[in-house]
Amino acid sequence: MAKAKTTRITVRLNPQVKEDAEKLFADLGMNLSAAINIFLHQALIARGFPFPVRCGTSNITTLSAMREAVELSNDPDAKTFSSVKELMADLKK
Repeated sequence: MAKAKTTRITVRLNPQVKEDAEKLFADLGMNLSAAINIFLHQALIARGFPFPVRCGTSNITTLSAMREAVELSNDPDAKTFSSVKELMADLKK
């Protein structure tokens, strides 16, 4: 029986990522090469990434709220409350 032809690729990655991935895939009974092959086959079937790929940034509403929180934490005149009860009483004013 003839051995299937393969080709070699070179991938640069962080050594810790490689080590962690090798351990993970070993626990699954395969090596890194087999895992990469599975990923590529699944990408071909999906005609894209076989999982959602999203930007790591938050949406505009979240970013705005984060900016406001930073501004409030740096504002010495911002109201503070020691309990939810105290906050709710202030809201009712």
